[in-house]
Amino acid sequence: MSVPSTGNFFPFYREKSRIGEFLHFAHRPQKRAEKPRMVKNLGLPSSMELAAGKILSHRYQIIRQLGKGGFGQTFLSCDRQLPNQNRCVIKQFQPQCQDAETVATARRLFETEAKILQELGSHQHIPRLFAYFEENGQFFLVQEYIEGEDLATEITAGVYRQNEEKVVALLTEILSILEFVHQKQVIHRDVNPFNLIRRRQDDQLVLIDFGAVKQISTQVVKEGKTVSTIAIGTPGYFPSEQAQGYPRFSSDIYAAGIIGLQALTGKAPEDIPLDAHTGEILWQHLAMTSPEFSYIIDRMIRYDFRQRYTSASEALIALRKLGKIHHLAPKTTQGVKPQSRVDRQGKSWLTKILFVSGTIGLIAGAYLGFDYWQNSRNSLGYYQQGQTFYQLKRYTDALNYYGQALKINPDYLEALQGKADTLLALKRYSEALNTYEKAIQINPDSAWPAWLGRGQALDKLGKNQEALESFDRVLSFNPAASQAWQGKADIYLELQQYSAAQKALDKLLTFQQNDAKAWYKKGWSLQNLEDYEGAVKAYDQALAIESDNALIWYQKGNSLYQLNKINDALESYSKAGQFNPQFSQAHYSQGIILQKLGRNSEALEAFTQATKANSNYYQAWLNQGALLHQMERFQEAIASYEKARRISSQKAEVFIGIGNACYRLGDNSQAITAYQQAIQRQKDNPETWKSLGNSWFKLGQYERAIQAYQESLRYRSNDREVQTQKQLAETRWQELQQSSQNQSKEEQVP
Repeated sequence: MSVPSTGNFFPFYREKSRIGEFLHFAHRPQKRAEKPRMVKNLGLPSSMELAAGKILSHRYQIIRQLGKGGFGQTFLSCDRQLPNQNRCVIKQFQPQCQDAETVATARRLFETEAKILQELGSHQHIPRLFAYFEENGQFFLVQEYIEGEDLATEITAGVYRQNEEKVVALLTEILSILEFVHQKQVIHRDVNPFNLIRRRQDDQLVLIDFGAVKQISTQVVKEGKTVSTIAIGTPGYFPSEQAQGYPRFSSDIYAAGIIGLQALTGKAPEDIPLDAHTGEILWQHLAMTSPEFSYIIDRMIRYDFRQRYTSASEALIALRKLGKIHHLAPKTTQGVKPQSRVDRQGKSWLTKILFVSGTIGLIAGAYLGFDYWQNSRNSLGYYQQGQTFYQLKRYTDALNYYGQALKINPDYLEALQGKADTLLALKRYSEALNTYEKAIQINPDSAWPAWLGRGQALDKLGKNQEALESFDRVLSFNPAASQAWQGKADIYLELQQYSAAQKALDKLLTFQQNDAKAWYKKGWSLQNLEDYEGAVKAYDQALAIESDNALIWYQKGNSLYQLNKINDALESYSKAGQFNPQFSQAHYSQGIILQKLGRNSEALEAFTQATKANSNYYQAWLNQGALLHQMERFQEAIASYEKARRISSQKAEVFIGIGNACYRLGDNSQAITAYQQAIQRQKDNPETWKSLGNSWFKLGQYERAIQAYQESLRYRSNDREVQTQKQLAETRWQELQQSSQNQSKEEQVP
């Protein structure tokens, strides 16, 4: 067992949005004018029985329980202060610990979640948040009640089965909601058929249960320290990076893809096979679909998040290209009819006409001059208003005012730049790209901000080479444009071209020496180039700026571990866990080193902390089981292995662990069952065959033991221990046969 390679976690890779999502450097969301009510603790008794008839916050009366889970309970309630006593949903959350620090942290998390829900509730397909309050250390959200059936009911009824067009429409509906959610910098993290309700009043889908959301740019703060996200979701619908505590936008895309697959095939996620070598889902034999649609589904559910669509918008574009979703054609404008000619009436009128025309011309010229001056003033005013709204991050308003300026003057370069920047902020990348290119056409030799925006839009669209060319064009105009160096560095890091990334980062750091993100990226790239000494130095520079950043401490620990500086690595992992108690990988890595140092009790505690921080952390449960086995606490080892098995039942190693512990307990029958399960998943492991043979031998089943030993030698022919054990089994079997024959002869003698 060893510390997982740094490549397993990819904590740095961006969601096409930048490393700040994990380093927590991104801006905080603006506050809205109207907020849901927050009612403070009402001092109720320490034990709250929440049953039908219970009144909360002197206002909300519980009607019945809707659901219950590990994070709390949900109730259908009515608002007694409204004339019609409107129905609503109340969600209760209760911290697992009641110490002051935990409750205070939970309160901050709760208020952050509530603000996110308020903002999301502005969408017609997401429930509105009415209020949130706290009573006796428990936290409550009051949300809009959505009447209808969940999507799981439709899927079970076979509404979409083997119907590609219906599934395309379903995915379009789901992704359209997720597009809005992702634009708000939120990952839902629990997209599944039970959290999508078909609203009865309009037959539209509504996405519910945002209890697990985390706004990427404002992670929870504990005592002034940033705290990373934790793994939440429904098994079968969340991918591996989310299970490890690093959800991304594409994690929601994965979940939507699984729903589409379930609707199409009628199979539950756990009933669809996986490729044992790649981890990819094998579904093509379960449905007949077009190659184009198969490609979209495959890309949505890729095991590696970097191979999925990076956003709901990108997936929607792909779906619409199928031609399954139709849009109205743009309206056309009719041409202006030519005016009729004025017949000449003779030379006598010519002079008069010329005089009148000249007078009109002078008046018209003066009017047009004034009109041009007035329009210029108006376009400038609209542009300035657009700039103000852009700075306030009111992007929709900004877009409107930039548009007004461009109606007056279509070649207004600054307004085009503002419009393009706003579209980029709204994640409307294709539109932003087109607008930047219009700005460049107006002034190709000096519009370097437009070239920069073009590069950023191309980067978001996954057109890496074109993006790099745009950034190079920026640098030809302005070599000190740090954003261009940053853009190049990010693309090279994403492409795993670490040497090129180093050059770009070195340039960036000449302009931004106090940029912790840049130093972190430098450390990450050096780490991947196996320059661990250089990586440690870069991480130290980042920590001099951001000393409480758990992720930097963790990656420094990984580099120190590779340098075999075990104690220093242990200290770094400890710092990471100290600054972020929910950082499961940091606790896990501590456990690995402590186990290596023979400090088993401390190692066991570290693995326990890892599984507390992330109950779906397969590797931590597995290693905890192995350590308990080493400590001869076999029953506890089996319990830990069982936890790992529930998370991932396709891996042979967990069944081998269960088998070994059962064998040591003398329960050979259970050991044989576990070893056989392991062999079904990995047939070429000689150790498993050997262990199976030993178990059969213990039960006196020598013939079966011989067969198992033969299989072990098939994969490792020079194993003397197995050869010896096989010979012993053969001897015992022959003795048994001889004894049986002698007994048979004695019975035949009269």
